[in-house]
Amino acid sequence: MPGIATCLWFDGQAEEAVAFYVAAFRRAGRPAEPGRALRGGPAGPDGVLLATAMLDGHEVQGLNGGGQHRFTPAISLSVACTSQAELDAFWEALGEGGAPMACGWLTDRFGVCWQVFPKVLPEMLMSPDREAAGRAMQAMMGMVKLEIAPLEAAFAGG
Repeated sequence: MPGIATCLWFDGQAEEAVAFYVAAFRRAGRPAEPGRALRGGPAGPDGVLLATAMLDGHEVQGLNGGGQHRFTPAISLSVACTSQAELDAFWEALGEGGAPMACGWLTDRFGVCWQVFPKVLPEMLMSPDREAAGRAMQAMMGMVKLEIAPLEAAFAGG
């Protein structure tokens, strides 16, 4: 078990959500393994209280805590992708039944916000060449799903 994990609060959908994330990561070609399910709590003795999974080496916990809390974009999970094909696969898998937002963000069918971005993007945005970084930022701001080639072209000045 890692020293830190992400715990997501659901209203009865924890087991379904964790299974969805395992399937999404596998579809996108990343390792994902379901973990254990702890029964009991608000769902009764046979209901799932906590479902866990390892997603690309990161533990995610789904907690069925009730309906008093909702997800917002103030907290998101992010996936750095090494290619456009991988980015497209994550975008499609995680966005299935959800809604695209802007700048590489989407909300999945459970209301959890995700950032799906190319691994090279932070390098571009933190470049000492502030003009190139600004062009990349402007390109990103005009996108919903991020596209690597136009981001790289903007960064290069094209």
